[in-house]
Amino acid sequence: MSEGTHRARAPIWHLFVPKLITVLREGYGVADLRSDAIAGLTVAIVALPLAMALAIASGTTPDKGLLTAVIAGFLISALGGSRLQIGGPTGAFVVVVFNVIQQHGYDGLVLATLMAGLILMVGGFARLGTWIKYIPEPVVTGFTAGIAVIIFSSQVKDLLGLSMEKVPAEFIEKWESFWSARDTLNLSAVVVAGVALAVIIGLRRFAPRLPGFLIAVVGASIAVYLLHLPVETIGSKFGGIPDTLPSPVMPSITLARLAELAPSAFTIAFLAGVESLLSAVVADGMTGRRHRSNCELVAQGVANVASALFGGMPATGAIARTATNIKSGARSPVAGMLHAVFVLMFMLVLAPLAVFVPLASLGAVLVIVAWNMSEVHKFRHLMRAPLGDRAVLILTFGLTVLVDLTVAIEVGVVLAAILFMHRMAEVVSIQQGIQIIEEDVDDFTRPRTGYTQRAALPKGVEVFQLRGPLFFGSAGRLADVLDSIGTPPRVFILRMREVPMIDATGVAALGDFVKRCKAHGTMVIAAGVQPSLRTVLTSMGFDGSQPSLRFADSFEVALASLQPAP
Repeated sequence: MSEGTHRARAPIWHLFVPKLITVLREGYGVADLRSDAIAGLTVAIVALPLAMALAIASGTTPDKGLLTAVIAGFLISALGGSRLQIGGPTGAFVVVVFNVIQQHGYDGLVLATLMAGLILMVGGFARLGTWIKYIPEPVVTGFTAGIAVIIFSSQVKDLLGLSMEKVPAEFIEKWESFWSARDTLNLSAVVVAGVALAVIIGLRRFAPRLPGFLIAVVGASIAVYLLHLPVETIGSKFGGIPDTLPSPVMPSITLARLAELAPSAFTIAFLAGVESLLSAVVADGMTGRRHRSNCELVAQGVANVASALFGGMPATGAIARTATNIKSGARSPVAGMLHAVFVLMFMLVLAPLAVFVPLASLGAVLVIVAWNMSEVHKFRHLMRAPLGDRAVLILTFGLTVLVDLTVAIEVGVVLAAILFMHRMAEVVSIQQGIQIIEEDVDDFTRPRTGYTQRAALPKGVEVFQLRGPLFFGSAGRLADVLDSIGTPPRVFILRMREVPMIDATGVAALGDFVKRCKAHGTMVIAAGVQPSLRTVLTSMGFDGSQPSLRFADSFEVALASLQPAP
């Protein structure tokens, strides 16, 4: 039996202990507080213009975005299962929030957010947090790229200063309306947006440590005020933002209203769960830590309930702000809590100055957000994947843009599942000798040949055997390998002869595994890779030429290559 079989299981309630408690138990000093304060301030400076821009793009007022960053951002960090997660409004919600407000009003959005929070809490306590691994990579990339296109489209009016009474929600109708209003183009708005965009891009390239978003927005505001440029501002459209926090209010609840908003609530809960856990995984990859997925879902649920009670928007983990937090030297969830406090301070002190912020500059901020969300490099990479993965990617992307986000995700996941079943049927028909699902066997009667793979390992070499398909439902196994062995080895041999199939998510998991090994100075040898898998890996960039990854025809050949020459 493996060591893990004998290891005592931790109580279930350990899964829901916030990382803040873990950090405080480990010890928290003045140096930690200083690092967290600097990181929190840095993230707050990034979040300030972003929260306002996302709220406006969602069809509401800028103060709703700031309020969400304060209330939900604080609770996500305080109660969450990730040490360095930053929560708040994100681009993924823009489409959903806009549609809910259009159809049900802002009070409908508040109730849908409250329902979504409760759904997330139930999902967390039901321990559904690990189900994120069943969302295939092409589906995630397809719908995030689709959302990016929609966010960019929603900003064309402000970027060009078009005079329009109402912007349609549907993608095609929206662009038809833009074309119809082309004669109202405002050159001043175009210049403000263009210069703000150039400033953000320039600072990202030549001075990445400076807060490009804030500098661009402040600079544009000063220019518009001093030059009296005829462009729309927060003051002219919304009348400014309040300088106080509202009191919590319970929304009006009826059975008819709950039934009407249930689909929107499930969509919000799904997006919040997926994006928060993806963000937590990114944070794990950057720090080498491990998050508690179910605790994170519960925290997201509590944060969304609180945001709704204060009249805020849906919130989730923000990947870009989380990465900024880590790069700024954050050490604990206190950084995220301080980020919310700093945003609140900015909101209370600088509220009178917000009236001068031009909407064109916030549109430039969202253009960058949309570009980052599109992940063009990942989209291109997946376009070299097998035909089935490409079909899922393109279909999910197209349905997200042209139809509906929920439909896109449902169709993408179902198509990915059908493709997997088809692939497995082909594998079984071609390779009769490989069992896809191994039956339980008695350890006393099972052949002991499997126990000998470690007998001849040289010092500093580890081995791990993969069995069965490496697809979106099982790729998460690789993430646990390095964490289970303690000190990183010099060489890691992956035995892959009994892996009959790999998809795009499996390739991504393998790539992440190789990157983590490389960061520890560990070389990976993939032994016994079947020709069909080798073809897929080569087409997606794993040709064995990387210094951190080699291929060997068999486990024995891999071992022999590690022996010193006679």
